[in-house]
Amino acid sequence: MDYILIGKRKRILKRISWFAARITLGFLLVSMVSVLLLKFIPPVTSAFMVAKICKGGLSDGKQIRYHWVSWKNISPSMALAVVAAEDQKFPVHFGFDFGAIADALEEGEKGRRLRGASTISQQVAKNLFLWEGRSFLRKGVEAYFTVLMEALWSKRRILEIYLNIAEFGDGIYGVKAAAQNVFAKPPSELTMRESALLAAVLPSPITLKAAAPSAYVKGRARRIEKQMRNLGSSHLKGIWIDP
Repeated sequence: MDYILIGKRKRILKRISWFAARITLGFLLVSMVSVLLLKFIPPVTSAFMVAKICKGGLSDGKQIRYHWVSWKNISPSMALAVVAAEDQKFPVHFGFDFGAIADALEEGEKGRRLRGASTISQQVAKNLFLWEGRSFLRKGVEAYFTVLMEALWSKRRILEIYLNIAEFGDGIYGVKAAAQNVFAKPPSELTMRESALLAAVLPSPITLKAAAPSAYVKGRARRIEKQMRNLGSSHLKGIWIDP
């Protein structure tokens, strides 16, 4: 009888292992093909846009505003503004800023509010492919997609997609929709000040407003402008600006 039970357990474990292997291989294949395709074609939507629609998160009957725009039609000031605000080491890291992660963990150990340490690459992985929430599984999948994107995409492509899927307001995704909604102009004409204002709301685009900036948003925009001047346009040389 024991031999029969042991045999059944082995068969069950074998089936579970086989099923798990098939699921894992399927995920790897689909994810690699998806990332490879998005190297050449614009994303139709993002996981965060879909989640917002499914949750009914748009207020006052608004609709998702998302319009893809090529990097060539985005002001270099806008590209520099988000790098200055969100990830100044973007041109040189491989998807992760381990120094920022260590600093954030240290602040958390001291009882301070844990600040974000996600790079632009990580934010693209999260916004484009993943579900909302916090868990070790989600962070692991985010890291996987980050490595995959850094391996298959150029830095220009990562930044281009970031600027197109980042949320700049309630249901306003991408710099084209943001520029039209806030400044009534195309993203190619955004000034340094306007770019800094849009970048200033990225941490909390629902509560922070670029169209009617609070004192906090104005102050943050000024700090971003200062960082942009310190970095200089050459900071994105070879990425957004041809060498």
